Amino acid sequence: MNSKKVAVVTGASSGIGKECAKIFNENDYTVYSLSRHGKDEDGVLSVTCDVTDEEQVSSAFKEIFEKEGRIDVLVNNAGFGISGATEFTPLSQAKKQFDVNFFGCFVCCKAVCEYMRKNGGGKIINISSMAAPLSIPFQAFYSASKSAVNSLTLALANELRPFNISVCAFMPGDVKTAFTAQREKETGGEELYGSRIQRSIEQMEKDEQNGMSPKKIAKAVFALSQKKHPKPLSTTGANYKLFAFLSKVLPARTVNGLVGMIYSK
Repeated sequence: MNSKKVAVVTGASSGIGKECAKIFNENDYTVYSLSRHGKDEDGVLSVTCDVTDEEQVSSAFKEIFEKEGRIDVLVNNAGFGISGATEFTPLSQAKKQFDVNFFGCFVCCKAVCEYMRKNGGGKIINISSMAAPLSIPFQAFYSASKSAVNSLTLALANELRPFNISVCAFMPGDVKTAFTAQREKETGGEELYGSRIQRSIEQMEKDEQNGMSPKKIAKAVFALSQKKHPKPLSTTGANYKLFAFLSKVLPARTVNGLVGMIYSK
């Protein structure tokens, strides 16, 4: 059995997930990447897995544990974004957003618990977003899915504490990755909303492409994995830490109004 610690990263074929897998590998972890189209690369081992398929997820974690004898860290990073006016978003798209971002996170947490208990403990780090405490207009379902991840994290942290399994969510702000180009855009309702939808998404995409590097996010995620008692919800960058603080102390109307001034002109 493997004497090295083992980390599993979902959605690790690109962006934040790929950088997370890389930094754990560089710090002497055996690293497994779970993705639909991944391949072994730079010492990171790939297991083909669609996180929306519970059977595939269960099989992937069982395979890793049987091979390595342990799973110490899980980074739930798999996700994507949709945009558009809420009232014109097809129910199928809204469900797809939750299937990947929320339920994919849930089934991975569910699958890894028994193996971490056998280890005597472990760390689960769910990649959320600052779009959770700061709900973004015309990206309602992305924000809602990440808010759900935060709620799942907080509940699970209390449930798993007696088993020495810590659970936390990391909320990146704007990050420069292929996530921007891969956003699925719903254009319905433009005749009613005018150019507001387009302006909102263009502002978000501009912020993302001028955002932090995925390597910086990966460093913060790795640092969380090394803490005995990580904060249940955290972010990185002075601006985002300030936004997170203000979202807690200011009235919801004030916070939402400020977000609207930026993304719903």
